[in-house]
Amino acid sequence: MAGGMSGLAPDGLPPLREVIAKHGLRAKKALGQNFLMDLNLTGRIARVAGPLEGVSVVEVGPGPGGLTRALLAEGAARVIAIERDERCLAALAEISAHHPGQLEVIYGDALEVDLTPYLDGPARIVANLPYNVGTELFVRWMTPEVWPPWWESLTLMFQREVAERIIAQPGTGAYGRLSVLAQWRAQARLAFEVSPAAFTPPPKVTSAVVHVVPTAPLAAVAPRVLERVVAAAFSQRRKMLRQSLKTGFADAAELLEAAGIDPTRRAETLTIGEFLTLARAAGG
Repeated sequence: MAGGMSGLAPDGLPPLREVIAKHGLRAKKALGQNFLMDLNLTGRIARVAGPLEGVSVVEVGPGPGGLTRALLAEGAARVIAIERDERCLAALAEISAHHPGQLEVIYGDALEVDLTPYLDGPARIVANLPYNVGTELFVRWMTPEVWPPWWESLTLMFQREVAERIIAQPGTGAYGRLSVLAQWRAQARLAFEVSPAAFTPPPKVTSAVVHVVPTAPLAAVAPRVLERVVAAAFSQRRKMLRQSLKTGFADAAELLEAAGIDPTRRAETLTIGEFLTLARAAGG
């Protein structure tokens, strides 16, 4: 395999640039793709999720497999990779052949794939998420009815501004829907930032890796109701709650009164506990 090439990477597979050239894998903007090229960096991401010995990992959008290779090199027992770009399947098949029985590739859309048949216990989710589906997937992972969820942790690459929203505190400009949904029943931290130069093609923004671990909920409320409350509250950030909440609730004034919250406040001033009180008042 190394004939005419620049040699193999430390994991015994060709360098990623050669893999991309061999399979003609130009990143597609329509799929939100930005391929991670630096195997040192992918190893660092894998270690944030680690230790991985004996662990099953779910990866979304592996592309040519840079992070996939790092997860296996760090000792993951199994990697279940969901990829919707048919062009990447051959490159992933080469990784699978190099790690027999350890890599299962699901060809499909992560928003539609049911992972239940593939999981035989808890797993960790580790992904350089495609930009166009990252937020929606994160919201889904944070709002299942059953908690603790099937995943043990999330180690996810986002645009930095999305990462900052996940960890933001009340009263800050980044605080919003993602902050409340993430921190209601999990601990989230920003692990490190990633320069655009680490990707092919380089995105116009800095990225960041976020690590999320489930915890006991601050209070028991229905996830769908809380999601609806925060979506409405932050839909018009600059407006008072009595106005912004009307986008989701016709009885906004009564809800705020039932929750004991001043209707002239703005969403970004509410604590997560106050949002939970509001969700309970809304029937959650």
